[in-house]
Amino acid sequence: MAKDPVCNMNVDETKATIKAEHEGETYYFCAQGCKNRFLANPDQYLKRNS
Repeated sequence: MAKDPVCNMNVDETKATIKAEHEGETYYFCAQGCKNRFLANPDQYLKRNS
């Protein structure tokens, strides 16, 4: 399971339809809104979750 970097929800990578690439890494999202928020400011979410 992957974690949505915005809301921290568990996302099954094998079934996920909403995903994005950032700096060579694939991120999975529970909803389009989370993906949009992530793409607007990826560093905000990646720093928070590290």
